Amino acid sequence: MGSPVRVLAEATPVTRDRYVDLLRVASLAAVVLGHWLMAAVTPDGVGNLLAVVPALQPLTWLLQVMPVFFFVGGFAHTLSYRSLLRKRPEGSTDSVYAAFLRARLQRLLRPTMVFVLVWGAAALLIQLLGGGGGLTGVTLRLVTQPLWFIGIYLAMVAFTPPLLRLHERYGWGAFAGLAGAAAAVDVLRFAAGVPYVEFLNFAFVWLAVHQLGFLRADGRLGAGSGLHALRRPALLAGGGLITAVTLVAAGPYPLSMVGMPGEKVSNMAPPTLALLCHGLWLVGAVELLRTPAARLLARPRAWRTVVAANGVAMTAFLWHLTAMLGVYGAMLALDVPLPEPATAAWWAQTPLRLAVAAALTAVLVAAFRTFERPAPTAAVQGHGPLAALGATLCLLGVLGLSMVGFAGLLEGRTALLIAIPVTAPAAVATTLCGWLLVERAGRGRGVR
Repeated sequence: MGSPVRVLAEATPVTRDRYVDLLRVASLAAVVLGHWLMAAVTPDGVGNLLAVVPALQPLTWLLQVMPVFFFVGGFAHTLSYRSLLRKRPEGSTDSVYAAFLRARLQRLLRPTMVFVLVWGAAALLIQLLGGGGGLTGVTLRLVTQPLWFIGIYLAMVAFTPPLLRLHERYGWGAFAGLAGAAAAVDVLRFAAGVPYVEFLNFAFVWLAVHQLGFLRADGRLGAGSGLHALRRPALLAGGGLITAVTLVAAGPYPLSMVGMPGEKVSNMAPPTLALLCHGLWLVGAVELLRTPAARLLARPRAWRTVVAANGVAMTAFLWHLTAMLGVYGAMLALDVPLPEPATAAWWAQTPLRLAVAAALTAVLVAAFRTFERPAPTAAVQGHGPLAALGATLCLLGVLGLSMVGFAGLLEGRTALLIAIPVTAPAAVATTLCGWLLVERAGRGRGVR
């Protein structure tokens, strides 16, 4: 009997789209590597390498790959929801919605809640003991920032059923509607100066990219064979890239596709039309690589690697900043010199820092990977409104925590979620309540 990974890899049905699994792993790995490379840590604090060396900002057009992950999510959510619809007993799709939410969010929320509770307890203990200054305070504030991605993904799962129905009725028209709404928001924001309207693009931009996953699931991105199958991805990649370059060149969009400290306009927070076009060119580009990648993934060793990585990808994503900041903390504690960012000494030290951060991430993954394994369930019924309420609470709690962090717990530190002040304890409580509601609503009755 082989290892669990080997058994799982060998049991993969021939109908599975292995390239989607590779894209999921590769996109998260690129985000992790980008965060590690961009961190410019000095004894005075944590900066951004792209602000120190602005000439490196074009690299974000390759390393900002979150659109690919959301695109893959749309594909996977389509297959999952349709599968549950086929299996449902006599009843409404409302009950299927609850089971769908629980099934899709289980591998996301279980490791996330463990991360939140572990760091929350550690932050409280540190501050009760009088700590929380220097790099420790920065760490308590920064480690939760990647949770914004969890929040956006929660919204995508929650909106999948209604948007999938729109896709099935209008196809490319549903995507065009979301893209047009994103463009209209930017016009109102930059041309008319309408306040707060820009936050709508957290939905329109990311849901438009997610909608491309629906199109891929129905074979509308690269239908046919040979060169004909490459025509639409090539148009998507070329059109997206040209439009993104034009928007950045004409303004007011910045060059960087990630947020930069102190900038008046960010392509990321909230997302802009330029980021949507960036996502289009990335999706088109990865679709052009589908055929050679499929040949690679037909090799047993390559596929086993992807299977193993997929089993821990979310855990690694959640803990990678903890590992990176732990490396810098250890260097400061051991009086290891920290060269000025972007100097020759800094670049020479980079491979060693990355290797140690990767090793520490592996240790954290080994400690927490069990929470990423979904609990078996046969339920295909549940309570839809309760599940929707739970998903909404999780969304608000996770986004709030990503903004406020764990620094200043005892002082009642707050941050603004759009226009609502939130504290870390309130965000944690909201997330926990939402998760419990999703779990309860989605259990339902199993099928005999």
